[in-house]
Amino acid sequence: MVYDSLHKRLRGPIVKALGDELKVKNILALPRLDKVVVNVGINKSKLDSKEMQGYIGDSLAKITGQKPVFTRAKKAISNFKVRENMIVGAKVTIRGEKMEQFLDRLFSYALPRVRDFRGLTTKLDGHGNYTIGIRDHSIFPEVPAPDAKQIFGMEVVITTTADNDEHARALFKKIGVPFKPEKKDEEKEVEKVEAEAEAKKAAEEAAIEEAKPAEEEKEAKEEKDGKEAKDDASSLSSDSLKEEKKDKNSDSQSQS
Repeated sequence: MVYDSLHKRLRGPIVKALGDELKVKNILALPRLDKVVVNVGINKSKLDSKEMQGYIGDSLAKITGQKPVFTRAKKAISNFKVRENMIVGAKVTIRGEKMEQFLDRLFSYALPRVRDFRGLTTKLDGHGNYTIGIRDHSIFPEVPAPDAKQIFGMEVVITTTADNDEHARALFKKIGVPFKPEKKDEEKEVEKVEAEAEAKKAAEEAAIEEAKPAEEEKEAKEEKDGKEAKDDASSLSSDSLKEEKKDKNSDSQSQS
């Protein structure tokens, strides 16, 4: 089986399938890829050295096929130990066929090499753009295995001409972006029922907790009333005994 590159698929089956899905007849009105920006933040404590900066520049050049631009701080920030005109990152902006080749390698070779990879999130930025965070740059086969201290992360921002996230998401699906599988309706129903059961159980527990002080107060009141009744009964019995004794004494006096 011959594998068609993303450059060919974007101008062939992807355009046709995307037009049918979005119901757009004009090819020029369909969403398309605009540019890809790959950027790396340079941390002062770990990556702030000329050797590391050179390694980051060489790695980005191998990965993207284009020389990166080092970005500098516009102003000094003492809390972050950043001085003015200090190198704080590196970025590469790629367009055209070079961008398509990079995305083809990213989705077909690099991301499947991530350990325990289960798919990318389907959330976009609201304007049809998508950001992918990569923790380990060594997933790209162009870069040889680095030392542990040389590993750095990067951010890949894919910009499209889509007006909304739905159109951009449809384009990414046709390209072959490995999104996480969507949950089925049955699984959603089961989760909904479980969530309702948990909420009901929590409400019952809360009601029981609220009812506990009232029950304790009621029991204390009943205990107090019982004690008072007992005291009254004992006082009445003692009074009756006294009266009986008094009567006996009076009877004995009268007999004598």
